[in-house]
Amino acid sequence: SSKNDECVRVMVRIRPMSGKEVQDGRQEVTTANFDRAEVSILNPVAASSEPPKSFTFDASFGAQSTQQQVYDTAATEIVEAVMEGYNGTIFAYGQTGAGKSHTMEGYGDQPGIIPNSFKHVFDKVAISKNKRILVRASYLEIYNEEIRDLLSKDPKNALDLKENADSGVFVKGLTAQVVKDAAEIDHVMQTGKKNRSVGATLMNQTSSRSHSIFTIVVECLSEGSAGGDGKDHVCVGKLNLVDLAGSERQSKTGATGDRLQEANKINLSLSALGNVISALVDGKSKHIPYRDSKLTRLLQDSLGGNTKTVMIANCGPADYNYEETLTTLRYASRAKNIKNKPKINEDPKDAMIREFQEEIEALKAKLLAIDKQASEGASSVDGSAGGAEGSPASAGPVEIVEVEKIVEKIVIEKGISIEEAQAIAAKAQREKEEMLQKTRDDLALAAKDKAQAEHNKRELELKLERERQQAEELAVQQKALLDRLIATQAKMLIGGEMMTKAAQQEDELRRTKLELEERKRQELQLARELAEQEESNLMREEKYQSLQEEAEAKARKLKKVYTKVKEVLGDIKAMEKAHSREREDLLDTIRQLTAQLKLKTLVLDYFMPPQAVVMLEARARWNDEEDDFMLDRLELAGNTLRPRQRPPSASSVRRP
Repeated sequence: SSKNDECVRVMVRIRPMSGKEVQDGRQEVTTANFDRAEVSILNPVAASSEPPKSFTFDASFGAQSTQQQVYDTAATEIVEAVMEGYNGTIFAYGQTGAGKSHTMEGYGDQPGIIPNSFKHVFDKVAISKNKRILVRASYLEIYNEEIRDLLSKDPKNALDLKENADSGVFVKGLTAQVVKDAAEIDHVMQTGKKNRSVGATLMNQTSSRSHSIFTIVVECLSEGSAGGDGKDHVCVGKLNLVDLAGSERQSKTGATGDRLQEANKINLSLSALGNVISALVDGKSKHIPYRDSKLTRLLQDSLGGNTKTVMIANCGPADYNYEETLTTLRYASRAKNIKNKPKINEDPKDAMIREFQEEIEALKAKLLAIDKQASEGASSVDGSAGGAEGSPASAGPVEIVEVEKIVEKIVIEKGISIEEAQAIAAKAQREKEEMLQKTRDDLALAAKDKAQAEHNKRELELKLERERQQAEELAVQQKALLDRLIATQAKMLIGGEMMTKAAQQEDELRRTKLELEERKRQELQLARELAEQEESNLMREEKYQSLQEEAEAKARKLKKVYTKVKEVLGDIKAMEKAHSREREDLLDTIRQLTAQLKLKTLVLDYFMPPQAVVMLEARARWNDEEDDFMLDRLELAGNTLRPRQRPPSASSVRRP
């Protein structure tokens, strides 16, 4: 196996005895030892001499464990890895009423893993320097093998499951909301929680009737200097927080009608999950049955893929839950051997933060162009106004001076002849007429210049009005672009901007806890290796000083071996019983599905013409993506296109 392979980390949480269990006088048969990461379960119907069955895990939590203790041990390391660009999954598994929703969601002053992870993510954002971070969240449920978007306006609408080479399995059309702080993402969770399918059974008043997956995607763009090559790098981490519906037995839950149908679908999908775990652990199976349910397809990467995974098995402590608890512990124990291959998701093609960054740069370029256009427009208007002031058309009216020649006076003064006087008079007349003509021409030219000036003035006013309108339009565009830029920038969080001393101290505390957890893990591993070594020493030949010493040593060994044999025989019986019970549950489900099939066959046989059935069967084709038969062009069927009409039996009179 590769050095990057790591096993699924499995932890078990035993809830406290409920008030009803204490009132009914139930016996506590399942206990957890936190220090040894061990769970012990005592068979309530076995002989008192029979020792309890023990299971070891990566961690175990008893009735006294707190929500914070569970988060620190189970989730802190996963969330830290997600912030570095890994995929992470935390899911709660177990029978109905075992405390899965309490572990994942919590309530009030006891927040579970999901709300605690919100604070952790944004604390990390606050102290991440030289990084731009985008956080988005989605929330879906799988109800009766239908995928529903809990954040959609129509949460009952079923969505399609798709798959491609780049992003793997994904849900088409799933709402992803960009969030900026812990309060905002918590609001998203509460909104989705209101739309989740819950119902009451005899074992749980608020039983989850669906599997839910809350996904947080953290996209991180590191500045060029951080990568060392001068380029920006994007890492995308995805955290899946899964709250599974509990496995149910109809005899205990009293489920009927819709609740029974829901229970059948839940049990089938959990059975498919168990088959996937078995196939992965087996090692010989070439085919892993991920396609057997929507749940296993969505968890495909979390089980045997590119994800760091933690499984929290929730169990009830009471004696009447013994069989279900034992089954849960066995599944959990097998899941420890599943190997994943987690790797950092660097520079993926579908990173939204890269798109936002490009959009921000494009918006800034547009704003710069608008500023330049506005300044050029202002300078051209000033130039036009200046030119208009300096034009000849703006000069004042032409001054006209009329010169009158008094011929008689000249004649008297000069004493010339009559002919000369007439010639002078004629010449004066011509000059006078020329001057009058020139005056008229000057007046006409002045009038023309005035009209031109008026025209220029109107043109300038129109140009100024156009420039003003254009400036207003540019201002509106600029404001819209600026608002869009601010909104886009607000979606991207700048790491380190909100850094506080408290956030730094919180981060240091988490790191210290992680180091302590790692040390504890190493100690547990060494203790287990030592126990295995002692066990292997039982069969080893030893040298003895006397026959009595040899007899005593072999008696001790025989006692240990006998205890082991009894445990193994007990395990075999318990497994046979569990297998028989599981087989019976599956047979019950098959009987119910057979009854539904018979009903549908009856409807086809008695209410549809045989030729129509043959035609439908010929047109039906199997769709691997939907895991169902499909009919092409169903939207063009007669009843879809035919307008709705009132039946002939209906009264034509309007109701009051």
